[in-house]
Amino acid sequence: MILNQEALFKKVFASLAEKPTEQNMFNQFLKLYPKEWKQLKVTFAKFNRSKQFGKTIPLAKPEVAIRKEIRVWLKKHV
Repeated sequence: MILNQEALFKKVFASLAEKPTEQNMFNQFLKLYPKEWKQLKVTFAKFNRSKQFGKTIPLAKPEVAIRKEIRVWLKKHV
């Protein structure tokens, strides 16, 4: 989960020169917010290491999670 996700996505959207697509937004997000991206990956890694052997807890990989959030945001705002 990214804090202030709505504001970050608005800034990413505004910084795009070409037509906003999921891939364009994702690439631009990685360029503009490397700290947030790194934190998301670290949180995922910590969570994966903390689960007990044999028990699965469904948690989407960071790439999948952020793309889903971007897709939902684009549907609402475009």
